[in-house]
Amino acid sequence: MPEKYHIKTTPVPPRLPRIGKYGIVDWREDCARCHNCVKKACVYDRHRQEAEYIRNLKYFDFLFFECMGCFSCVQNCTKDLLCLTINSEYQRLGNHYWTPEIIHITWQQAETAAVPVSGAGYRGKFAGQGFDAMWTDMSEIVRPTRDGIHGREYISTSVDIGKKPSYLEFDENKKTVFPSSIVDIPMPMIVDMNPAEYTLARLEPLIIEAVRFTDLIAIIDSAKWPGAVNESQMADIDKYLPHIAFHLNPDAPEPPIEILSKTRMVEIPDNDAVLDRIKELKKTIPELVISIRVNLDATGVQRAVELAAAGVEVIHVIADFNGDEIGPKNEKLAKPRFVKEMIREIHTTLIKDGIRDEVTVIAGSGIALPEHMAKALLCGADLISTYLPLLISLECHLCETCKPGIFCPARLEEIDFEYGVGRMRNLIAAWHLQLIELMGAMGMREARRLRGDVGRAMFFEELEEEIFGTLFGSKKRV
Repeated sequence: MPEKYHIKTTPVPPRLPRIGKYGIVDWREDCARCHNCVKKACVYDRHRQEAEYIRNLKYFDFLFFECMGCFSCVQNCTKDLLCLTINSEYQRLGNHYWTPEIIHITWQQAETAAVPVSGAGYRGKFAGQGFDAMWTDMSEIVRPTRDGIHGREYISTSVDIGKKPSYLEFDENKKTVFPSSIVDIPMPMIVDMNPAEYTLARLEPLIIEAVRFTDLIAIIDSAKWPGAVNESQMADIDKYLPHIAFHLNPDAPEPPIEILSKTRMVEIPDNDAVLDRIKELKKTIPELVISIRVNLDATGVQRAVELAAAGVEVIHVIADFNGDEIGPKNEKLAKPRFVKEMIREIHTTLIKDGIRDEVTVIAGSGIALPEHMAKALLCGADLISTYLPLLISLECHLCETCKPGIFCPARLEEIDFEYGVGRMRNLIAAWHLQLIELMGAMGMREARRLRGDVGRAMFFEELEEEIFGTLFGSKKRV
């Protein structure tokens, strides 16, 4: 049995005051100074921490909003002086998809590397859009031997990237013709390139250091090479290249062959001559795993199926950063498909064509939480790619007006190298722990078996159609 995959972590506290959801409004002038004041009885000791924070205030634009929302002080104050309020700065975080809750949870994981726990419990909806319209089967959670990270059973999260032929071939001399190379990574996740809407100069060295530490792979635009690594990394570049997958930008010089030959994987943007380009690269570096990046627009699903039928070994499908179908430039689709529906269509089509096991499908965009990673695999992906959670781990607010050169409320231009790597490492470790917890609750001991196992999930749209379709009419997309 292989050694268990484990990421060593240490807490990395935030650089700036936390932007919490709740705060307590206190009218001190009417206080009766009760000897058993509810502030002293706060189980989280937040009132004392608030007093210390005010005395040592460093940033005038940050107020103390770290209340856990238990309502104990609000309910028990004999003078009704306290009330709970929502932080307006918290409400401005992110957008409709990358909600303040997601950003806040990501910050917690990046700090502690632990599964986040809310003192106020979950008060949200039990169904929503995107991945929130999908529920996973947790029927095995009652078995103590499968209690996730605390159980006694070995749970493997490793996956393979590359072509897995369905049969062996022999030449005339009866010698086995060996299959193409396969890249094995210990977790079904790679780090993608940043979207154009959110970028940060000199972020690539942090990502490369983080993926080397966690034994994962990061896709790096070849246009940024060799600036994607710092001086110390360049001095020991052979240690980092196995964790880099170059996206071969057609508008930039290609990295030298001696550099590409030390990597395990490259990515090519989809184009009409992509099959010829694969042959050229394979002729030069036969053991290289080659991925094709396909945008999930109106023809993206069909294009992915065509490439798989043509023998492409890895297909990386990408929606927009909110997980929606990509529409025409500068135009939003009225009812875009979400990435999970498109993954399912690709997966089921490849099964019908009898070639699903011969291609690796990487699903990117819209992966905001570790549960999204598991759900994407259940929909039919072999692994996922993500980027924005790593940026958010650095205390990014994901401002919709983000542009290089303007003031950054998270002061990302001031981040320290060790701080950035530590926060990213902690976030990846927290995602890995939660994947194990989820797999243990589902009774799954191997991440490879998650792929396309829709029997382990329920889809709100399908349940709604089955129950109410005959009464109120079908909502299925025509």
